[in-house]
Amino acid sequence: MDGNTAPADWKIGVDIGGTFMDFCALDTRSGRIASLKVLTTPDDPGAELLTGLDLLEEREGLDPGAVTRFVHGTTVGINTILQRKGARLALITNQGFEDVIELARLGMPEMYSLFCHRAEPLIPRDRVFGIPVRLRADGSEPVAPTSEAVRDAVRQAQEAGADGIVVTFLHSWRNGAQEATVKAMIEAEAPDLFVFTSSEVWPVIREYERSSTAILNGYVHPRVAGYLSALEDRLAGRGVPARALLTKSNGGLMSAHQGRRDCVSMLLSGTASGVMGAAWLARQAGESHVLTLDIGGTSADFALIVDGEVQFGTDERIGDFPLHIPSVSVSSIAIGGGSIASVDSHGVLRVGPDSAGSSPGPACYGRGGTAPTVTDAMAVCGWLGQAEMAYGQLSIDRDLARDAVARIAGPMGRSVEETAQAILDIAVSELFVEVEKLGSRAGVDLRDYALMPFGGGGPMLGAFLARELGMTRVLAPRRPGVVSALGGLVADMRGDFLQTVFTDLDATAPRQLCAALADLQKEGDAWLKAQGHVGAAEVRLSADMRYAGQSYEIETALEPDWLSDLARLATAFHETHRRIYDFDDPAGAIEIVNLRLSAIGVTPKPDFAEAITTTAHAMPARQVQVHLNGARHIPLFERADLMAGATFDGPAVVCQEDTTLAIPEGARAHVDRHLNIHLELAE
Repeated sequence: MDGNTAPADWKIGVDIGGTFMDFCALDTRSGRIASLKVLTTPDDPGAELLTGLDLLEEREGLDPGAVTRFVHGTTVGINTILQRKGARLALITNQGFEDVIELARLGMPEMYSLFCHRAEPLIPRDRVFGIPVRLRADGSEPVAPTSEAVRDAVRQAQEAGADGIVVTFLHSWRNGAQEATVKAMIEAEAPDLFVFTSSEVWPVIREYERSSTAILNGYVHPRVAGYLSALEDRLAGRGVPARALLTKSNGGLMSAHQGRRDCVSMLLSGTASGVMGAAWLARQAGESHVLTLDIGGTSADFALIVDGEVQFGTDERIGDFPLHIPSVSVSSIAIGGGSIASVDSHGVLRVGPDSAGSSPGPACYGRGGTAPTVTDAMAVCGWLGQAEMAYGQLSIDRDLARDAVARIAGPMGRSVEETAQAILDIAVSELFVEVEKLGSRAGVDLRDYALMPFGGGGPMLGAFLARELGMTRVLAPRRPGVVSALGGLVADMRGDFLQTVFTDLDATAPRQLCAALADLQKEGDAWLKAQGHVGAAEVRLSADMRYAGQSYEIETALEPDWLSDLARLATAFHETHRRIYDFDDPAGAIEIVNLRLSAIGVTPKPDFAEAITTTAHAMPARQVQVHLNGARHIPLFERADLMAGATFDGPAVVCQEDTTLAIPEGARAHVDRHLNIHLELAE
């Protein structure tokens, strides 16, 4: 090697979805980004990783031995829950409180729906065992667990065929020692069973929220741990020296080793990573208020970026179940490129929630699929099929797409093109309803936001959705298909820690808060060290606060030096309450329930060179026929040919390696210095 040549240094972000595994590889020497999509292998999850590494080595010259960072986002956890294919769990709790999971919060998911029903718990009632044990709210222990009671519960769990046990007791948020004692007894009695306690997973007050979070963690543990072990083995076998990192639900990173136990933290791994990548790209493009739209093969995810910042929450849902750990706020709907269109018994056309996935996939993929999908409808209408897809791995067969759509067009008495357009219209309308709900919940006017579509399907439907929502700006990133994979490359290490303090905001509060902060900082420092982080670190502090008499609290951002200043703490809460509810009570008594700390290990960010700007009107590669209120010819542009500063008008099609951008009539497009395409839609 030339002594003046820097050694090779590759950083790889990988995200796996329902249809493709996406790769985003950065060569730090040149700043060049290489991207790739590989079809997933549902029968052997993770095998597509080796295929992708081989292709990157073949096409881009990637040296596996020079990979210094590897970040992976995966859907294995969330899919385990959605498909209900997790571990067979037993629950050990207080005698007399065996119905904690069944009772939940006594609420219905949709209280005004006549067809609403509550999901079956992940642990049925006959695998819930109560033992005589009690802990008071002050942390004292009037009734200690006995080895006989634990042994009897373990025996019943084994007879019921349990793979693992979750232990959750009242008030363990105050003192987790009782749960830890029972865990040690179980491990001694039945070393073949894995055990989690609610206080080690997430020690939050309220027994249902704490219990349900621990159950989700245990439910996915075997599949997640097995998947991550195989991932590390595959990387080692391929000669990749980098320690595998995972994207987390909170938008940060953790080691794969940590992920084997802290499974619940990665349930929203891929969706959170996409929002983090989108936020980074939006800031580069100068957009501070963005609605993200990530459409894959099976679902669409959307989130808000406000003032350039990703929004977080602590009450997300995984299918039918609440998740109470800090997560990027993402809403989802079962509409994706592989969503199947069908006609019900009343002759009504419906789209989703069933998906063709990657195997067999949409009919136009030529992999054996016969059901009409959203992707097939795009092909019939001419938006797809004008170029190869997925970096040359797929060629769209429009005849197969027409055959699939024809199966439902005939019974409906419509032409194939009319039916395909109806499928797209329904898909957009389904997205419209869910996005409107998000805007209403957040109290924002979406017309003030730019829509950023990404994923394989986002750019196909995004501009049409924006038009229906009355949004006038669309931002299509340079590589929409791999934004989630890019999110892993720009994310920081992030661990979230919580201590329930449950105190009035009075003269006694500062000492308790400062003591809790010291404990949380120790936890955060130890966590970052365990992840192997070296370098700059940040701390973000917040508290769950409420007015006395309120049932639920709101998260209030704080600074560490405010904890000794009662007036500053009160002001922060009043201002936050007023911002959310347009109301505050300056004279009201305040309670602090939880103190939260995020330990953030800052990682280097990629530095992409800006393109030289021109002022030329873009010239299309050719004209193509689409069905748009009848057959017509519109220009097709190759994304690689669009230079910074170029402009053109819709309707148009923009083809590239990882997706296709469909631009409606009346849109004006221009390319910025980062090669993003900005669309201005007519109001």
